Amino acid sequence: MNKKIFHILVVDDDNRIRELVKQYLEENEFLVTTAINADEAKKKIEIIKFDILIVDIMMPGESGLSLTKDIKQSSPVPIILLTAKGETQDRIEGLELGADDYLGKPFEPKELLLRINNILSKIQKPALPEEIHLGPALINLKKLNIKANNKVKKINPQEKKILEKMIGSPGKVFSREDIGKIINLSKERTVDVMITRLRQKIETNPKNPKYLQTIRGSGYVLWTE
Repeated sequence: MNKKIFHILVVDDDNRIRELVKQYLEENEFLVTTAINADEAKKKIEIIKFDILIVDIMMPGESGLSLTKDIKQSSPVPIILLTAKGETQDRIEGLELGADDYLGKPFEPKELLLRINNILSKIQKPALPEEIHLGPALINLKKLNIKANNKVKKINPQEKKILEKMIGSPGKVFSREDIGKIINLSKERTVDVMITRLRQKIETNPKNPKYLQTIRGSGYVLWTE
């Protein structure tokens, strides 16, 4: 069986970094396309299906953050942001916009390679079916809704991420910290609120849940049956 060659788009206005990354990744058996700014990146994204995007935040014209926001509104393609050292706010904003990882400049090419492989190892797992039954509830992750008790209720992207992880590992206990990392939030109270909302959309009796249960002192678990 032939090994799949992953196609990566590197978006950076710095010629030296762009060519260094391109050369290193090609040496490690990736197919690499480059773009010098957001406009060029968008044109290439329209005609080529990339497996990962590597995007510099600080670029002339449209920033990497704005580009990330635009892309994530219509595509699930993973994005790794390149950020200036110490620019914590940019990293936080990037993650909130849907970026999958970030790397501070200057960086070792090997670290970038490790982060790419980490993302690829996750996206190569078998995809969940578009529709999943949980008792009387029918969850559609693509349409972002749940049909239950003769009602259709919308779920947001964060709720989708939680469901994807928990449905993919039925019976696994997820701590509040685990769930916080999935949605890039650190407040335990916010996690509790999101679980409560999901129960209201899934369970026949949210106060006595059958599927999305609390494990006292440990976190939450999802039972598919």
